Amino acid sequence: MENYIEVQNLTQDYGHGRGVFDVSFTIKKGEVFGFLGPNGAGKSTTIRHIMGFSKPQKGHTKILGLESFTNYYKILKNVGYLPGEIALPEGLTGWEFIDMMSKLRNCTNKERLNDLIIRFKLNPSGETKRMSLGDKRKLAIITAFMHDPEVLILDEPTSGLDPVMQQVFIDFIKEEKKRGKTILLSSHIFNEVELTCDRIAIIKDGKIVSEFDTNEIKHNENKTFIIKFENKANLNKFCKNLPKLTEKSKIQDDIYLKEIDDEKNIAFVTLNDKNIDKLVSLISDYNIELFKQDKFTLEDYFMNFYKEDKNFGGVL
Repeated sequence: MENYIEVQNLTQDYGHGRGVFDVSFTIKKGEVFGFLGPNGAGKSTTIRHIMGFSKPQKGHTKILGLESFTNYYKILKNVGYLPGEIALPEGLTGWEFIDMMSKLRNCTNKERLNDLIIRFKLNPSGETKRMSLGDKRKLAIITAFMHDPEVLILDEPTSGLDPVMQQVFIDFIKEEKKRGKTILLSSHIFNEVELTCDRIAIIKDGKIVSEFDTNEIKHNENKTFIIKFENKANLNKFCKNLPKLTEKSKIQDDIYLKEIDDEKNIAFVTLNDKNIDKLVSLISDYNIELFKQDKFTLEDYFMNFYKEDKNFGGVL
């Protein structure tokens, strides 16, 4: 399958640990690729280079096989770009801005434009200067998608949208995905990424720390269960012979004690799917008040990379 977006060893060092460092990933035709990280992690810097707005100190970025920086104007014809920071020109109404962007992109599909305006419930008659943040974001979304581009580069696309419009946007991305669009979606919103993306890269301090298929999270064979015992004596007896979960634990081979909540008489155990029957057999001798799976989410996986970061303020 052909690579529509390519980032290879991209480095842009702004000093004092700021920038991006040896970032590499590819996005194939028809894929939705999630770029996940908190503000300041390097998402927007990477995207500016992909769009050709900046020249890398090292490495390269390509869209549709063209080197971004030297083919900026050629690339724009086939790309819909939604920046993280919306800066609309003053002195124009929404309609005038749409008309200006239509002429720049040689966009003549009025039916698609009207569909987008209705879908995102935007009244473009007001001046851009007086628009709310949400309406500015809607206007930017409409102008990014109205020429029906092959490739979409979306930087924090739902920032400023209310929850209803966020869901409208997610549904729209799913439709575009079915139509075969290639999409880079940069975000710090777990739900948005998990619901739309085929693959995900996590960026921290300007470096890719993990890249994986979304299904690896959704269909992870390793599970954690919550077991609440009738009393502390049962809890202690059950936990006594269980090995404790460590980084070196071979989860496929055994049942591991992940954590204990003494006050509530709860044990958290981690195991592979194939050992569930063994766990049920172990707890059958005890009076159990609660037995349920603790669902593993994209947020859980992400926080493995940030849980020891004292500067991480939970902006996600």
